[in-house]
Amino acid sequence: QVYFAESGGGLVQPGGSLRLSCEASGNIAALDAMGWDRQAPGKERESVATITTRGTTNYTDSVKGRFTISKGSAENTVYLEMNSLKPEDTAVYYCTATLMWTSWDKVAPKEYWGQGTQVTVSS
Repeated sequence: QVYFAESGGGLVQPGGSLRLSCEASGNIAALDAMGWDRQAPGKERESVATITTRGTTNYTDSVKGRFTISKGSAENTVYLEMNSLKPEDTAVYYCTATLMWTSWDKVAPKEYWGQGTQVTVSS
């Protein structure tokens, strides 16, 4: 099992900032990457940002230049600094962890995610 401790969500005005934090625990020996997904009502879940254990980052186009994902001193900790927030950023944000599992001499990724933290951007 993989567990997540997510925090940092809340209500913020447009143009404001929030910092999301996540610590993964449990069976995470094969951790390869962590990140954040989000899902707004009526919309599909999307990947917001990811960071691998090697430091490679990826962002969805809508948040580039505004959000920054980073790792903590431990590989199981990840942060998402969100600046210049817009109403369209309103969503439940889910911390994710990608683990690389070996089965039948093949390595395949498997993603896990937490319960989510609500981010609401409204005036």
